[in-house]
Amino acid sequence: MKQLHKQASPVPHLRDVEMNPYTYSPKSHAKQPRSLLQRFIHYIFKEQRFLFILVGILIASTFFIMQPTLSRLTHSDPRFPVGLVDHESVSRFGEIGVMSAAVGRVPVGIGRKRLRIVVTGGAGFVGSHLVDKLIGRGDEVIVIDNFFTGRKDNVMHHFGNSRFELIRHDVVEPILLEVDQIYHLACPASPVHYKYNPVKTIISFCSTNVMGTLNMLGLAKRIGARFLLTSTSEVYGDPLEHPQKETYWGNVNPIGVRSCYDEGKRTAETLTMDYHRGADVEVRIARIFNTYGPRMCLDDGRVVSNFVAQAIRKQPLTVYGDGKQTRSFQYVADLVNGLVALMEGEHVGPFNLGNPGEFTMLELAQVVKEAIDPSAAIEFRENTADDPHKRKPDISKAKDLLNWEPKVPLREGLPLMVSDFQNRILNEEEGKGQK
Repeated sequence: MKQLHKQASPVPHLRDVEMNPYTYSPKSHAKQPRSLLQRFIHYIFKEQRFLFILVGILIASTFFIMQPTLSRLTHSDPRFPVGLVDHESVSRFGEIGVMSAAVGRVPVGIGRKRLRIVVTGGAGFVGSHLVDKLIGRGDEVIVIDNFFTGRKDNVMHHFGNSRFELIRHDVVEPILLEVDQIYHLACPASPVHYKYNPVKTIISFCSTNVMGTLNMLGLAKRIGARFLLTSTSEVYGDPLEHPQKETYWGNVNPIGVRSCYDEGKRTAETLTMDYHRGADVEVRIARIFNTYGPRMCLDDGRVVSNFVAQAIRKQPLTVYGDGKQTRSFQYVADLVNGLVALMEGEHVGPFNLGNPGEFTMLELAQVVKEAIDPSAAIEFRENTADDPHKRKPDISKAKDLLNWEPKVPLREGLPLMVSDFQNRILNEEEGKGQK
């Protein structure tokens, strides 16, 4: 019995063995196949990817919610950066996709799509008021100006507006932009330039009216933008028809002292219509009659600005000839409304944009005297050659097709111009006194 006990003792009894519950088993660690849904959930939650997705959705939602609020911010918001750039900075526009040319046909009104618009000569007298109108209705505006006659002060109140950009550039050189509409106003219109330096002026005018217009028409063709040319009543010359309709071909002296401006604008109209007929470019042509208002150049040689500046400076009002030649004068806000109506309309033109109210030069001088200094003297001088005897627009076409006509009479608009001139002349004299 002892022998049997000794032989059996090395073999432990099964119940005496302490079983380890964590004993390794290959089957327990075999990878179980996962479904597609399980693998997707595992990917999302691994390394906090789900958190990043939630943050992205939150940022995108915030942007779309805030977009209407951002669109209503005024141009005076100081948080926006100054909108003055050099020509080189516009290269980024090439990265922006071309917007549909059909956008240019969206009527002005509630719910209209914001347009991207370029205004050449936008720092000038008329151009700056047009910029005010376009910015005020919510569009993005790019001003191109070489500051030959334009002034930075005319558009400085838009600096800081994200929807405004100012580019110092001469339109005689090509430029690449992506816009929906092009208002082409760039061209010196002052008689001072073409009267006293005709050779230099004709070169400058031809470059601007021909090359500048060609470049802007080429841009319009390339990007599918609508193009508006601001022509002039000077294309009628010294008219034999009174008042002048758009169908009148004019009476222009091609070798006169004024011809460099007259013929330059006639050439620009020809180019515009050639691009319309030959390249299917959407174009509009406006023939602008005498315009006055704030921001006119103080000494640009045009009769209204001459009279107002002379009266404020206590100088005699200079009347050329006998003073019986007539002109019609429209306030700049009326002109701007006409330009916008023409651009947004469906008619090529040309359209006369002017005020049919007709005044002789002596009558205009009297209105200026009443507004500034009734005691102002009048000084008569010899008239210049080829000065038109009469100039008055027939605007029945604009009334019928554009539903436009001027609203501001001369005696209401002139005081607004006088106030602007008084402030600028006062600042000018104070600046001279400090030197």
